[in-house]
Amino acid sequence: MPASPVRLVDPITIGTIRLPNRLYRAPVLEGAGSTSDPAAAYAQHFVPNVAAGLGLVIQGNTIVLPEGKTSPGMSAIGERERMLALAPLTRDVHAAGGKIVIQLGHGGLFALEGWHSQYAPARSAPPLAPSTPRLWLRAVQRSDTTILATREVEALALRFGLVAAWAREAGYDGVQLAGSNAKLLHQFLSPTFNRRKDRYGGDVYGRTTFIREIRAAIAREAGADFPVLLKFTAVEETPFGRGIDLEEGVQVARIAEEAGFCAVTPVVADALPNTSICRGEFPRASFDNPGMRRRLLFATGSRLRSAAVFAGMWLAARKYPFKPVWNRDVFAAIKAAVNIPVFAVGGIRTPQEAAEILARGQADMIGIGRPFYAEPELARRFLDESLLPTGTTAACESCNRCIVPQMLGMPGVCYNPEIHKIRRRNPQPQRPRTPAKKVA
Repeated sequence: MPASPVRLVDPITIGTIRLPNRLYRAPVLEGAGSTSDPAAAYAQHFVPNVAAGLGLVIQGNTIVLPEGKTSPGMSAIGERERMLALAPLTRDVHAAGGKIVIQLGHGGLFALEGWHSQYAPARSAPPLAPSTPRLWLRAVQRSDTTILATREVEALALRFGLVAAWAREAGYDGVQLAGSNAKLLHQFLSPTFNRRKDRYGGDVYGRTTFIREIRAAIAREAGADFPVLLKFTAVEETPFGRGIDLEEGVQVARIAEEAGFCAVTPVVADALPNTSICRGEFPRASFDNPGMRRRLLFATGSRLRSAAVFAGMWLAARKYPFKPVWNRDVFAAIKAAVNIPVFAVGGIRTPQEAAEILARGQADMIGIGRPFYAEPELARRFLDESLLPTGTTAACESCNRCIVPQMLGMPGVCYNPEIHKIRRRNPQPQRPRTPAKKVA
């Protein structure tokens, strides 16, 4: 008898984490890190998701040092007490029936210290980078970057292990390393950024040394049984030179499996931090809003830099229009190459798309991120198999109006007034699926 197709409602084990289904909230910027009570702010996001049936939450990027954030709203861990203050959040998620993993990372070259007017003057803490930035990168970044020495990379790997141990103490079920979206771990994996001559550079295996040493440090500090997941850029787009190609992305996944990672999330990302990671429309409404313009001007420090943000997002929207399941080729190729679970994410907007990915064996988990801003109870519809024939889609329109507020540290919520109108009329919107809008 042939095996039955895997379904979204089927349970799965990720390392030591037993999940009731295969739907997870992908890491996004919740903007909770700058609030007076981050645990309560995160809980307002996550508990309704889990109460609606979501199996797993991956909390957005948490920085392992006081510096290194790429948005003012990110959480950063300077000491053990700051991580333990999140224990009420993990208890709330568990009480609602879900599991929670915290993503750990560092902004590296694109940290706030490199671009935000409030942080850039702190010359004592310039951005960190694996190598001297290429000439074209220096045009978009400060020149006083700190190039990490070998001993500093070793110390940073140990820091990841220590913070992971604190996360376990706070009740998290595991950690995920943030190795994508142009952050520091992505930069170490990338030939665009990493031109080191020590053991942390060179070929693909050398460029994975940092994440392998982090994995080993977590095993020492948090326990060998503590689950460690990896999100990484498996295909890197770059305006100049050569980025990571899919063959190398598959190699990274195989190396991660050998190193003891219990799951991988491969994605396509640009070498520059832009809307390649979320796709969709150009958020003109954000730039037309007077309050948002003032916030952006304060953050960038000049009208020229504000205009550069506008131009960069406009160009990225032209280059990366919304495409359903845009990472499919990547996660399917890696699923065929490794034996550990592969997480799918990127443009999954319907239960039908989720069911197809699982039935074809292209991935093991289905991730949805920003649509939870618009529809906190989205899991209920996705997990209701009676709705599969209806052709409904998530309420999120990929308008990207949440991107600029996220960048400025504002709450991670839906900023599209039309979605709020729909929700007021129908608490659980079930719009018929429509073609994606053309990018402005």
